[in-house]
Amino acid sequence: MIKSHHKGFAENLLFALNIFIIFFLLFGGGIVIPQWLQPIGRLHPLIIHFPIVVLIMAMVLEFFRFKERLRTEKLYHEFTTYLWLTGALFAGVTAIMGLFLSKEQGYDGDTLQFHKWFGVSVVFVSTAIYWCRSREWYSQKIARSGAVATVLCLIIAGHYGADITHGDNFILAPVWHPEKKLVPIDKAFVFQDVIEPVFDSKCISCHNPDKTKGGLALVDKRSVLKGGKDGKLFVPGQPQISLLLQRIHMPEGEKKHMPPAGKPQLTADEMNMLYLWVKENADFKKKVIDLPPSDSLRVIAANYLKPTEEEEEQYDFATADDKLIKKLNNNYRAIYPIAQGSPALGVNIYNKKTYQPKVLEELSGIKKQVVSLDLNKMPVKDAELKTIAGFENLRTLNLNFSDITGATINQLASLKYLRVLSLAGTKLNPQAIKQIGAIKSLKEIALWDTGLPDDEIAVLQKANKNIDFIKGFKDNGKPMKINGPQVKNTAFVFTKPIELELSHPIKGTEIRYTTDGTDPDSVKSMVYKPGIIITQNTNIKAKAYKAGWYGSDIVQVNFYKSTYTPDSISFITAPNEKYSGDGAKTLIDKDLGGSNFGNGKWIASQKDLIVYMQFNKPVDLHTVTLNCLRYIGTQIFLPIAIEVWGGKDATHLKLLSTVKPAAPKKDDPFIVKGIDCQLATNRAISCLKIIAKPIQNLPKWDPVKKQPGWVFMDEIFLN
Repeated sequence: MIKSHHKGFAENLLFALNIFIIFFLLFGGGIVIPQWLQPIGRLHPLIIHFPIVVLIMAMVLEFFRFKERLRTEKLYHEFTTYLWLTGALFAGVTAIMGLFLSKEQGYDGDTLQFHKWFGVSVVFVSTAIYWCRSREWYSQKIARSGAVATVLCLIIAGHYGADITHGDNFILAPVWHPEKKLVPIDKAFVFQDVIEPVFDSKCISCHNPDKTKGGLALVDKRSVLKGGKDGKLFVPGQPQISLLLQRIHMPEGEKKHMPPAGKPQLTADEMNMLYLWVKENADFKKKVIDLPPSDSLRVIAANYLKPTEEEEEQYDFATADDKLIKKLNNNYRAIYPIAQGSPALGVNIYNKKTYQPKVLEELSGIKKQVVSLDLNKMPVKDAELKTIAGFENLRTLNLNFSDITGATINQLASLKYLRVLSLAGTKLNPQAIKQIGAIKSLKEIALWDTGLPDDEIAVLQKANKNIDFIKGFKDNGKPMKINGPQVKNTAFVFTKPIELELSHPIKGTEIRYTTDGTDPDSVKSMVYKPGIIITQNTNIKAKAYKAGWYGSDIVQVNFYKSTYTPDSISFITAPNEKYSGDGAKTLIDKDLGGSNFGNGKWIASQKDLIVYMQFNKPVDLHTVTLNCLRYIGTQIFLPIAIEVWGGKDATHLKLLSTVKPAAPKKDDPFIVKGIDCQLATNRAISCLKIIAKPIQNLPKWDPVKKQPGWVFMDEIFLN
């Protein structure tokens, strides 16, 4: 308790604090807080709880001070007096610290103003109560009113302070959940309805108009594009060098990791959505349904959006026999239900070389159930439309790049449910295609790259106003960049030699490729032709070229040979808990991690990562390949050294290989790289120990100083 001879000093100090606060409120717009005073302002969150507790105690005691039993209790009144004086003093000091802090960059907006005015109101009200409570006219009604007013100011100031620190509606969020309006997927925009809600839920607490941490706000398109003091938030099309992706993928313990440790973190789906959005050029106007149905961003976004408002179509036919469906499924024909529990079936036909008309005729047993038929790039001829017309419930028919001319297109008129017909890439007869009007149910037809002139399509459109004619892109005479080659391989880890499968949807396109790590060009690089066999670890870089177009972007893919799989695998030193995947078996599951190292398929550590393998039967091993990641800017480097030890058992291991990748450079690109370790032995091996050593002292040019880097691995291949 403050001694009586100090009371006068404390009262004078309280008066001075109030005067200073009033001065700051009146003239604060022109005040600049010097750098040496900024630490005082930053103590505001640290001591703010002390005056709150003291004032609450004082208010409770004040509320009951006029009770008969307490009215004449001297100790009670003295203790309450000193509580009010102490609470008001510390409230004044805390308010001044808060005013200092508010002058720093990143604090602004209405929420800050409300917090500031209710905060200083606590000081003014508590000071007024202290000076008035000893007056004769001070009554029970005034005492209780003052206590209630102070409590209200504390609560409201605390509410707005929490909103500044933790985000909008932080206090009531656990008990008040405003109904989130789900947007139907057919009306949703990628940024507005998919990406922006991620910012709202996980980022807005620190990056809003009231608290622009790092000079960054994430409240609308304009602020997202503007970025912050560290530069632009992203580079469209290049997530690997975008600040947004670097910060969210940093280990949670890193200072610059976002969101900060202790705050709700992004889920794997949310990180993937941000990655894919940036990769797809960060479009602010595109709708979700503008993305291809199989697009990863669209697939993930569908989980966060309301299904299309259209009612699910009901079918009046019976379910096909499961045994018959299994019998009809084979390597060149896939039959699948279009939805869980639905009797409707979709059919995809593959392999142009094996296609025969009987492939369609064999489906007669399920022709009532087929509602979607995909014959893309199959040599289907006009005569086969008669067979297709027998699929009486067909809704969607894909005949892109087939041999259809349209001569018998009127045979599809019997399909009373056919709504979508794709004829892109076919060489249509302008006279024959006029029969399209016979298909009364048709709503959409794709006719791009069919050779039909625009005026012919315009005539068709005029005659069939109920059909949407898709013509593709209009040629304005300027060269365009052709889209990249497509890699058709479904597996990139192999035990036996596999064929490289590249293709391009535009006829006449030349694909050139390299295997030595250099970028392909249109003159010297090898021309892709079917039949190229991959027999060992290979990095393929491919690029598409066509006369009248600019060359495409480079498509890169790695193929890995994996001859041996250990019978057991374990960690001698465990990886970081956040990047532990599915345990040690993650390194031999043949499932590549890709470019998203936060997807649970990567193993990582800032210490030596040591893996132990055993084989029940000795293997003739010559090469160990570690598939590693390099991501400069997020402290992920290739190992500074890899050691491979092997022998007949755990007690007889010898050093068989040491590999030291080149020292990292500041401008090293993002890369997923297989590092080969050639083993110096002619003996079969039963045990293997692999050590991947991360860099322990980050380079001077790295923004994170005096910390070790990370080493990331997703697979180990043994050959």
